[in-house]
Amino acid sequence: MKFLSDLTTRSKSWLLLTISALAFELCALYFQYAMDLAPCIMCVYQRLAICAIIIAGVIGIAGSRFLLTRIIAYALWGVGAIWGLLIALEHIEMQSNSGSLFFSCEFVPNFPTWAPLHEWLPFLFEATGSCGDIDWQFLGYSMPQWMTVVFGFYTIAFGIILLNRLIHSKKL
Repeated sequence: MKFLSDLTTRSKSWLLLTISALAFELCALYFQYAMDLAPCIMCVYQRLAICAIIIAGVIGIAGSRFLLTRIIAYALWGVGAIWGLLIALEHIEMQSNSGSLFFSCEFVPNFPTWAPLHEWLPFLFEATGSCGDIDWQFLGYSMPQWMTVVFGFYTIAFGIILLNRLIHSKKL
């Protein structure tokens, strides 16, 4: 258990987190630009959650030995993983109820006015698709269903590593 406890004090562990999240971000861009699948607003929010995990990893790499930077990295990782999971689950609900009169999907992301990411980085955060459309499936699962698996893994890994760190090392 000491191995798990010491993971976050090593740059290589944070590098693995960064590379894995970056791979998912690159996959999203491949789906958008190579396969011509338009991202919806929920996809954009999930991309932002993945970006939070990437940034958490970069911060962890830079300061894995320092408590303050680890706390910031933990916070970003946890928020990105949990928020991404909730958004993916909501997206699945939207797809399963897309014929409902109560179904609605915005086209303009609800980013803060001081950080309009869809205007700054439209290639990454502009929503052009519909949330109810299922344009891609793999092994019978849609994109948000797969993202639920991805974010579920990130959330479980976050929980296990953080709890192990707190229980065995008695510190962050």
